[in-house]
Amino acid sequence: MTRTAEKVDSLVREDAAMAEALESIRREADRNGGEVEWADVRDDLTSGQWGRIIETGILVDGRDGFEIADREAFDRALDDDEEGVDADTPEIDDDASSWSQWDKLAGLSAVLLMTGYWFDSIRNLIGGTIDVALGPLNAALPFYAVILTVAMVTGLYSTLLQANLMNPERMGKYQERMKAMQEKRKDVEERKEAAEERGASESELERLDNEMDRVQEEQMEAMAENLGMFKEQFRPMVWIMLFTIPLFLWMWWMIRDGHIASDELQVVMPIAGVVEWNDGVVGPMQAWIVWYFLCSMGFTQLLRKAVNIDMSPATS
Repeated sequence: MTRTAEKVDSLVREDAAMAEALESIRREADRNGGEVEWADVRDDLTSGQWGRIIETGILVDGRDGFEIADREAFDRALDDDEEGVDADTPEIDDDASSWSQWDKLAGLSAVLLMTGYWFDSIRNLIGGTIDVALGPLNAALPFYAVILTVAMVTGLYSTLLQANLMNPERMGKYQERMKAMQEKRKDVEERKEAAEERGASESELERLDNEMDRVQEEQMEAMAENLGMFKEQFRPMVWIMLFTIPLFLWMWWMIRDGHIASDELQVVMPIAGVVEWNDGVVGPMQAWIVWYFLCSMGFTQLLRKAVNIDMSPATS
């Protein structure tokens, strides 16, 4: 019996699928008072695996079926193998989610540009600079069409930046890892409840408590590592903000500082009717912001469907 742990290690080294087979035997043994029969595990094991486990002496004759020869050594060896390799948890290269020096510089620049929302001098500087490029467009089109054009441009580069800077496959792996950890915890909870209902021994309950503590620790570590997922999501956002904030400041500069022709100060909007550009339409959101978001969201959705860009996490 003292060699049970060595036999478990040997089987798993020979065939990695044996780890799941042995786990199935342990699960059924917990549910059936410490004993297991072929009928209990035939859906999870092959007859060859079952015969090999009996042949090595890991399972021995019990009262009505088979029992684990040395349960403590069996649990210790199997849990050690699970700590080493978890086939259900995808491996993720967290370093691949790290930001480059250019990403960090873009984020810092976007933050500095945002100060233009509070300081008139910065807004005037940025607005006047952008007006050199967009002034001719404003002279050729009514202002509502100018906002529509800006929304189309921002929607175009936002879609392209997200498609090139965000990795849906890696995002999917982060979600799969959390799902695998939740399923693992649920399995331990179910086995513990079953053990308590049939009045399991204190040693078995203690083992399940220790396993639950270990799963909780792994879950906390996975949550900390999932910071990479937020970095992955936010990376294209800093570039989008870097290019969009100056355009927003220019539109605000045009409306707030009176750079729009008097006959273009009002616009007819759906539901709201005739409003001025700086009137609140949806709560505190002014009419020009609402019009911009409607145009941008509509064009972005059409663009993604037209070029078949899917930004949802890719799962296996």
